[in-house]
Amino acid sequence: MRLSYLAYTFSLVMTYFSLALLIPIIVAICYHEYSSILPFFATSAAALMISVTIKKIINSSHKIKSINDIKKSEGLTVVTFSWIFAGLFATIPYMFFGLTPLNSIFEAMAGITTTGATTLTHFNYPHAMFFWRSFTQWLGGMGIIVLFIAVLPQFAIAGRQLFFAEAPGPTEEKFTPRIKSTAASLWKIYAGLTILEFIALKICGMNSFEAVCHSMSSLSGGGFSPNADSISSYSHSIMWIITFFMFFAGANFNLQHKAWSKLNPFLLFKNEEFKVYFGGVFLISVLLAVSLFTNMHYDLFNSLIHSFFNVTSLVSSSGFCSVDYSKWDYVSKILLFIIILFGSCASSAGGGLKVTRWMLVFKIMKSEMMKILHPKAVYNIKIGNYSVPKDILYQTIMFVSFYFGLIAISALVVGIIEKNTTIALIGSISSMGNLGPGFGNIIGPMGNFATLQPLTKLIFIIDMLAGRLELIPFLVLFQKDLWIFKSE
Repeated sequence: MRLSYLAYTFSLVMTYFSLALLIPIIVAICYHEYSSILPFFATSAAALMISVTIKKIINSSHKIKSINDIKKSEGLTVVTFSWIFAGLFATIPYMFFGLTPLNSIFEAMAGITTTGATTLTHFNYPHAMFFWRSFTQWLGGMGIIVLFIAVLPQFAIAGRQLFFAEAPGPTEEKFTPRIKSTAASLWKIYAGLTILEFIALKICGMNSFEAVCHSMSSLSGGGFSPNADSISSYSHSIMWIITFFMFFAGANFNLQHKAWSKLNPFLLFKNEEFKVYFGGVFLISVLLAVSLFTNMHYDLFNSLIHSFFNVTSLVSSSGFCSVDYSKWDYVSKILLFIIILFGSCASSAGGGLKVTRWMLVFKIMKSEMMKILHPKAVYNIKIGNYSVPKDILYQTIMFVSFYFGLIAISALVVGIIEKNTTIALIGSISSMGNLGPGFGNIIGPMGNFATLQPLTKLIFIIDMLAGRLELIPFLVLFQKDLWIFKSE
């Protein structure tokens, strides 16, 4: 790898991230919370200083005018370290507001990776801090690098390697000729839906600040709320609105762009992945509503709203809750556990294993079984009309193996530390899938991660980062060949 290219690209990302750190200052001024200005101003200055220092240390970086020939390994490295340092700088404001260093790192990483797990034990904090929690999720939902590719001219061509290093999903799908245009289109849909949700929440009576925070957190698949009771204290109309937008946070934004640009929502249902996603959410929600109606004795209306809301929240990895579902019956919890493993669509803001990967796994299994019956037959695995190359199939199997392998290792170690199987298993799945809360009184929908052991928090922080980076950029860091540097 070429240090000059790494330094130039990384310093560019950190320079613009330092500008994002200034935005909460506007909130602090609006609410006359002038003591909240210093945390964000100081952090922004530190990020900018790091950016300038990197350029100074790597002397040859200032000579670079274009990064159009950046290599894939360099792109993976820039993306990974950008997320790590974004998480570290997002940590600093929390320490100003009284959180411990470890809890601050946990809160920041849960925000930037859109996991939504929290260590907050009370909600007596300034508006600027709650805005920062939701804003970090909004930045992380579509991707920090994808945003910069959309707005920075330096990434007009070279953004391809960075885009596919960060964009979630097993296929390199794009819908415009240039990656810059693709990234810009994704952010237009993302920002547009956020604005629409804000307007809808305002119409239904939510105040402006909470409407902004919940819009950013739900469209990002994040789940941070400025309300200690999450969404449970709001009206049913607000719950339905958030359910609607969380659903589309978990849907493929590439596909949504096509539907919006042609003003034809029926295009969504011509996509195989979306049909599986929609069908899975609808089926589990209906089954859960039946379970709540019969086993928990909810009335019909409450059965429907709480089932659809919480299923959509979990499948999109948002982590909002309308009720403490850890108190539900066993059948209802099993249905929620199924939807936790289901995951959202590729190229969405949601987390989890992704629907496309599940589809490929089952298609591969079916193909192998058919080969046993018909050894000479040739089977072409497709997603819709797209024939999936063999290298993508191999990467999918590798990804699924690593995904559940890391969950198993995390669960084993956490189980030994916490001596609690629920925390170990659900916490590991939740962190790796960027889901947020799990089950139980401790890390459940009305609980928090504050009382967990320090080592457990560190493990979950690593899981959150690995899950948001879709494992591959994270795992590449452990390959020694990556660390062979060149000056030019």
